[in-house]
Amino acid sequence: MRKFLTVLAALATLSLTNCGYNAIQSQDEQVKSSWSEVVNQYQRRADLIPNLVNSVKGFAQQEKDVLLGVTNARAKVGSVQATPDVLNDPAAFQKFQAAQGELSSALSRLLVVTENYPQLKSDALFRDLMSQLEGTENRITVARNRYIKTVQDYNVTIRSFPTNLTAMMFGYKEKPNFSVENEKEISTAPKVDFNPAPATPAPAK
Repeated sequence: MRKFLTVLAALATLSLTNCGYNAIQSQDEQVKSSWSEVVNQYQRRADLIPNLVNSVKGFAQQEKDVLLGVTNARAKVGSVQATPDVLNDPAAFQKFQAAQGELSSALSRLLVVTENYPQLKSDALFRDLMSQLEGTENRITVARNRYIKTVQDYNVTIRSFPTNLTAMMFGYKEKPNFSVENEKEISTAPKVDFNPAPATPAPAK
């Protein structure tokens, strides 16, 4: 009887392996791990922002709207729960992505404004914060790219035959991914022109 159960267990294990169950489990864990790294890097950026805002405020107090925009965008990011459950909820994922995109845009506007304050750019604290922010943005890009790849691999696996049957049986669904259009939008710094527009010549009589 024990020998029969051992053989049965071996056959069941072999069956699960051939139907892609183990591959789905492995890739699902890779997606979660990649997502954790994305969240960690976004959190690192959020932690830098208060110091960056205060540094700019010391030299450019008059830029209240820009500073407030960054602060509010950071607060909105903090209100979105980036739990692993987000990976199975496209609407929640979109909300998280939109909040991070808004913060990226707000930061872009802040950095464009700081170009007009030479004393600020020469401040040692500001330069250090900018260096840390630049490094964090690079880490975010790497983490996002890794997440995009792992999600693509996972989604292809659960849509391919015969693993799609296994995915359906155990309730595994496609996971949302970062969109290319959104990536283009939030990675493009807004254009800010502080030069007065040339006067329009009066029409000839």
